[in-house]
Amino acid sequence: MATKQIFVNLPVRNLDKSKAFFGALGYTFNPQFTDANAACMVIHEGSIHAMLLMEDYFKTFTNQGIADARKENEVLVCLSCESRAEVDELVAKAVAAGGTTPREPKDYGFMYGHGFQDLDGHIWELVYMDPNAEMPSQ
Repeated sequence: MATKQIFVNLPVRNLDKSKAFFGALGYTFNPQFTDANAACMVIHEGSIHAMLLMEDYFKTFTNQGIADARKENEVLVCLSCESRAEVDELVAKAVAAGGTTPREPKDYGFMYGHGFQDLDGHIWELVYMDPNAEMPSQ
């Protein structure tokens, strides 16, 4: 099976605030799949998207309850970055836009990571993997 695109669906409490938050990080939205109930955030053109869905609309896709991401982890979204600087820059933009950092950055030598929680508590991990670094032996 060849997967061509991914759409991560996330419930949000306030779509306009969520769009403003992610817009401040430099993300854009595909107007073809954006309305009063949902916004299609473009993470990587043509392949990676996050569907920000108002909670009531999100509920129409599942028979289960919605986890409160501010209290429980339901998913960790991890995105790769081009450099350590890009990781730190995106975290700084997220904090400036109202997000928080759930932990300190971690440097594993071959990989550097940090992350943020968005306005609804979803955790977004950002990593830079150095292609020239040696992987630790196990």
